[in-house]
Parts: sequence; C-alpha cells; structure tokens
Amino acid sequence: MNSVFITGCSTGFGRETAAYFLEQGWSVVATMRDPAANTLPPSDRLRVLPLDVTDAKSIAAATAAAGPIDVLVNNAGVGWLNAVEGTSMDTVRRIFEANTFAMVAMMQAVLPGMRARGAGVIVNVGSSTTIKPLPLLSIYRASKAAVNALTESADLELAQFGIRARVVLPGSAPTTNFGTTARAQIAASGGFPEPYAGFVQETMQGMQRHASGGAVTTAQDVAKAVFRAATDPDCPMLLPAGADAIAWSEGR
Repeated sequence: MNSVFITGCSTGFGRETAAYFLEQGWSVVATMRDPAANTLPPSDRLRVLPLDVTDAKSIAAATAAAGPIDVLVNNAGVGWLNAVEGTSMDTVRRIFEANTFAMVAMMQAVLPGMRARGAGVIVNVGSSTTIKPLPLLSIYRASKAAVNALTESADLELAQFGIRARVVLPGSAPTTNFGTTARAQIAASGGFPEPYAGFVQETMQGMQRHASGGAVTTAQDVAKAVFRAATDPDCPMLLPAGADAIAWSEGR
C-alpha cells in the first residue's frame, strides 16, 4: 500500500488532500500542530501526528513515527498580505521560515529513506502568484518563488536515485482561511502603511471581485493536482491547480 505524509492537514488544502488520498486507498499520515483540531473521518489507513514544521525536534519525531514514506506533500505554510514597506524583517524571516525553510527541512528528513529504497516523490505546494504577480503579496510571493527554484533543482539532483520532485501551484481559494489569517496578522502587526491606504482599498476590492467571479480554486482542485503530481511521472514540473491558476499559466 502506498503511503503519503502530508503537512498542514487541520484545514484547507491539507485536509482535503489527506481525504482525497484516503479515498484513493492510500495510507495517510496527516500532520498538524494540534491533532485535537483534526476533522478527517476515521480510517484504519489514517494516522494523525503532531508536527510543527518550523521545529527540528518536531520534524524528527513525526518522521520517525511515520516510518517509510513513499510521498511527502509539503503543504503547511502561512499567508501574508502587505506592502514591502509595511513588512518588518522579523515578519519576512517568519514567512520564509514557514513557507521555504520548513520545506527544505522536511525534504532533508525524508530523503535518506527514499534514497535507500530507490523511490519516492516530493510534492511541494507553492502558489500561482509565482505565475501572475499581484500587489501586496511581494513577501509571500518571494517565499513561494523560492519553492519553485528549490524543487526544480532538487528534481535534477534526485532523479539518479529514482526520486521525483514537483510543485503544485494553487490559485485563489476564497473558501480557505488564507485571507482571514493574513488580515488578522496584518492587524496584529499594525496594519498597512498609511501612504498605501487608497491603493490597498482598491486592491482588496479587486481581490473580492475576483473571488466572486467564479474562476477560482477549490481545495478539491488542489487535492487532485497533488495526487496527480504524486502519481503521474509525466506531470509538469510546475502544475497549476484551479481555474484561475490554469488561466494565468496559459496566459503567461
């Protein structure tokens, strides 16, 4: 039975991806900071483990408990929505720690086992903002652009060991808590810089119009794309997920 280890499964893309792999008959290790937040349906093929992807000891404990892993899905991450000028360097470091450095740490944790078995797949969940530049997402986008570069080069390094690496690029997903969480973080950090107030209002209204326009991404779109990346050797290196992400990719 194939096994998949997925990070960030308490909500959104991670939860839906874990559920989808279970539906396909896979053995799933679903990880999250607090397993008490788990809402996945019970299954004898499901294990829920605690994991903080920014903590080395937590990573070591979770991957040891999981045992052999055929597919790693690096889904956990954080959102951020603000101008460069309105983002403190502490916040920049925190965003990169969660969205980029944590993926490197997870890959380093599972690759020795994959290499020893001569097989494995790494699926990193990136962002379609790396296809289409959007304002107020500069820091977030930079952290996700690094994921693309990381994965593309890692795939070249790992092919000799029978290991593939791919990136899934979700579009805008209004039903996830990305926007809510990002806005709460902004409020806690002091809000947007005052000179940007008019621009921010206009940009946010544009995002709302896009979200209500229909051509957006669902968690199911992402789950299916991740599954394809995990199981299809001919899958593109950068795989857009969702109607808007696909349109942006084709337009580019």
